[in-house]
Amino acid sequence: MPAMDPATASPGIIALLRGYTIELNPGDAKTLQAAAERLDPGTEVSLAWIPGLNPMDMIAPAARLKRAGHIPMPHVAARHLESAAQAERLAERLKDAGVDRILVIGGDRAAPAGPYDSSLAVMRTGAFQKAGITRMAIGGFPEGNPHIPEKILNEALDAKVGFARNEGLQLSIITQFCFKAEPVIAWVKAVRARGIAVPIRVGLAGPAGLLTLMRYAVRCGVGNSLYVLKENPAFAKILVERGPEPIIRGLAASIADGDGRKLGISGLHFYVFGGFKKTMDWIDGERSLTASASQT
Repeated sequence: MPAMDPATASPGIIALLRGYTIELNPGDAKTLQAAAERLDPGTEVSLAWIPGLNPMDMIAPAARLKRAGHIPMPHVAARHLESAAQAERLAERLKDAGVDRILVIGGDRAAPAGPYDSSLAVMRTGAFQKAGITRMAIGGFPEGNPHIPEKILNEALDAKVGFARNEGLQLSIITQFCFKAEPVIAWVKAVRARGIAVPIRVGLAGPAGLLTLMRYAVRCGVGNSLYVLKENPAFAKILVERGPEPIIRGLAASIADGDGRKLGISGLHFYVFGGFKKTMDWIDGERSLTASASQT
């Protein structure tokens, strides 16, 4: 896979590739072991709540990552939680594992398994705050959510931000992945225009084959970007060959002209659809090239 041309690397690109976060499957023991050894010290690792997974199965992987010097951030999926007792038990077990932050999501489920139908409902229980978990990330949807109208998404985001502010929570946003920078930048600008100032990490799909990217795009409702892949074979080929580099370059352009800093884009979050090793090889290669470019 061709890497970024070091001659055209910018400080914005270098900044975005520094301090990334990454999402892993807690049930993949081999990848977790590799991650513990290969990730930069102090890397934040989100542990996905896979449908059908017992949430307690995230405890041991979180503790292992913590011991390795990383920062585990398990997902708490509202619609997967079966009861208030389960939420409280999960919070206590996460605390025992040294977890101090979570990613609270709605959960891809037609009907809730228990009393919670939204991430805000979970936040309002206070179960995780009681366990000392006061750093919470929530999802952001630059291209919307196929199951939720935009108006409802905006109202929910406003409510979560307001609740976090009132409760003294350290809130951040991690966006769904996209295949173009423009929708992300437009969405972040719209969020900031509504007075929401919390840090935002931009989600990116790590390098993967076209069919894999399209499959996840369909599953996650990445509508406009999926259209780009289907209707623009040349761009799709570039994305497959160069990974998320074209998107990072677009985001970096907003930083170069000052927008990125004003918009509060705090970094990148990688979804490893093509596999952990492939994503890490790509990140290491790009960072090496951009670092070399910055010294010339």
